Amino acid sequence: MVRLGLNIDHIATIREARKAIEPDPVAAAIFAELAGVDQITVHLRSDRRHIQERDLRILRKVIRTKLNLEMAATEEMKKIALEVRPDSVCLVPERPEEITTEGGLDLEKASKDIKEVLPDLKEARVLTTVFIEPDNEQIEIAKSLNLHAIEFNTAKYTEAKTEGQLKMELDRVTTGSSLASSLGLESHAGHGLNYRNVSPIAGIPDITELNIGHSIISRAIFVGIERAVQEMLAVLRHCGQRDS
Repeated sequence: MVRLGLNIDHIATIREARKAIEPDPVAAAIFAELAGVDQITVHLRSDRRHIQERDLRILRKVIRTKLNLEMAATEEMKKIALEVRPDSVCLVPERPEEITTEGGLDLEKASKDIKEVLPDLKEARVLTTVFIEPDNEQIEIAKSLNLHAIEFNTAKYTEAKTEGQLKMELDRVTTGSSLASSLGLESHAGHGLNYRNVSPIAGIPDITELNIGHSIISRAIFVGIERAVQEMLAVLRHCGQRDS
């Protein structure tokens, strides 16, 4: 079955709305682990709008699954990653005024920044991924950078308005993950995935990991984090049984 990473950023978003001490994303991570997630994902942004360094450092000490850090390819973030030593890092684009990540990295433009942080992350044995569009050129550049994996931006798939658009975007992820696999890269996916639209993506044979946040955290408001995680795992489990 495809692995599930839970992005807990928006637990911290609620906390930071009041600059309070609760809800604590660390507590959410512990409950999510008990419910069966394979990985905890957090995005430490340069403006610290939700996850704080305190959260990251405590998470590294207490979680028992894997810790995945989303970050921009900057010297500041590299330094933090080398101190904390997450299991993996996903390099993502970041604009101060954006509400959420707006697209994948353009590796042709970002390769210089990536090359400046990548050697030290590799030396520290931190697996490194890049968040990109399901585009053949981007995948081939990722291979040339000698990365561990790539994560496909599924925003265009999740925002598709017609069946034709939906099929086209699903085909792009399917084709992209197949190419990545042939090049020796793992394929992950995320952005906008929810309980209703995740099955086709989870059913792609070469997709090994999904990172989902907003949908599960939104569901957790009504049913609790453990049940929300278990419901998503049930959807993914059904995909695995169907495709086996």
